[in-house]
Amino acid sequence: MTTRSILLGTAAASLLTVPAFAQSDSAMQSDDMMTSRMSTEAQQSDTDGSVFTPDEEPSPDQPITDPAQTADYATDDMAAVLTKLTELGAKPIDTLTPEEARSQPSPADAVRGVLEDEGESTEPMAVASTRDIEVPGADGSLNARIYRPEGSQDGEALPVIAYWHGGGWVIADIDTYDATPRSLANGANAMVVSFDYRQAPENTFPAAHEDAWAAYEWLTQNAASLGGDPERIALVGESAGGNLAANVAMRARDEGGTQPIYEVLVYPVAGSDTDTPSYVENQSAMPLSKAAMEWFFGYYTPDEADHSDPRIDLVNADVSGLPPTTVITAELDPLRSEGRTLAANLDLAGVETRAQTYPGVTHEFFGMAAAVEQAQAAQDYALEGLRDAFEGNGAALAEGDDAAAEGEATARAEFAALDEDENGTLERKEFVDGVRDMQDVSKKDARKLFKTVAQGDDEVTEDEFVGAYAQIRGASRPSGD
Repeated sequence: MTTRSILLGTAAASLLTVPAFAQSDSAMQSDDMMTSRMSTEAQQSDTDGSVFTPDEEPSPDQPITDPAQTADYATDDMAAVLTKLTELGAKPIDTLTPEEARSQPSPADAVRGVLEDEGESTEPMAVASTRDIEVPGADGSLNARIYRPEGSQDGEALPVIAYWHGGGWVIADIDTYDATPRSLANGANAMVVSFDYRQAPENTFPAAHEDAWAAYEWLTQNAASLGGDPERIALVGESAGGNLAANVAMRARDEGGTQPIYEVLVYPVAGSDTDTPSYVENQSAMPLSKAAMEWFFGYYTPDEADHSDPRIDLVNADVSGLPPTTVITAELDPLRSEGRTLAANLDLAGVETRAQTYPGVTHEFFGMAAAVEQAQAAQDYALEGLRDAFEGNGAALAEGDDAAAEGEATARAEFAALDEDENGTLERKEFVDGVRDMQDVSKKDARKLFKTVAQGDDEVTEDEFVGAYAQIRGASRPSGD
């Protein structure tokens, strides 16, 4: 790995270390993984707990000005992938048409090439099953793929991950990004649904964003029938897909309905400013350069006025009220600065946030765990947050289910005691007396409830009595239960 001088403020270059952020010592201490582009001071953790700002990440004195230089600053395994990508004939995206860019070798192809050269298996990670389906988008159907983890059983309600792939809203699809959903499914013991979306230039902004929201709405309504738990849905996205995942979370917050319980944003597109420190530093990096991002923006957001739309400009959007979030960025990536700024903004807005920047790796590294050590570390970091969210929420749901079952048993026992003639119904007085015995409810309110439940009848059944008890029990439960 070639050494080059770089001036990075401590908070900017190190992993985020504000109190809500977790930092892995192993990610920065291995000689093989250590980037020499970061100063010794910058590799140390902050001690004041402050949140970095973009001003703390000044431009380096030796930016990447030729794509071939990227491998010089990368870890050995990352460099091998970049070299293979060049050998396969991949060209800078900004020199191609969208059709050409969609058909040229991808980083995933390069990973397979490296594995072949090393005599390793190129078979995808095994999962219990995959199933390709079509789901309704905002304007027509979308391709999607469902992954179930190894060891899962039919009828098991698994936590759910909605996943959106990268590609600058122009290239790639669920086949290109097949590796990440497999790792997420097995690592989180979750059902993953990977969604395609309409792409530019055929469909410009906000087509992909509208499709992502339509897919999420469909998933919330159909998770149970697919074998998932609709109360445990998380969002994951890479690059442009990270932008889409963040937008889904913001729209769910604004419009109500089912809220995701967690999100993982992997080197998300979080703004359109191509003069940030990491854009300057990695202006000609592989596989993503400044020119490539401008190419993507030119096709998806040809109207420059859209660049300030909060759906594109996440670093200036309202990110309060979002679910707990993990943000992952790569050192050799033009999008690093905006991803780190977004993470800081989330933390400042009160969102439980974890963030990590991985040295010596590039954009697209996250799905390369079969060949790149840092990719496995990043996946483990993301999976830690997902598992904690799923297990914590599952425990809360189980506690709620136990309490509901206990309440139902209490209500049925009370009904049996009141139903002295054993005809399976209660008259109004019996109903009112029974409800007031179990809950602190006024006689007036108990009578109103009888009227609502009985719907004009003079009696209520056992199930109606149990339902009425559940209503008043839920209304009187303290917040936070």
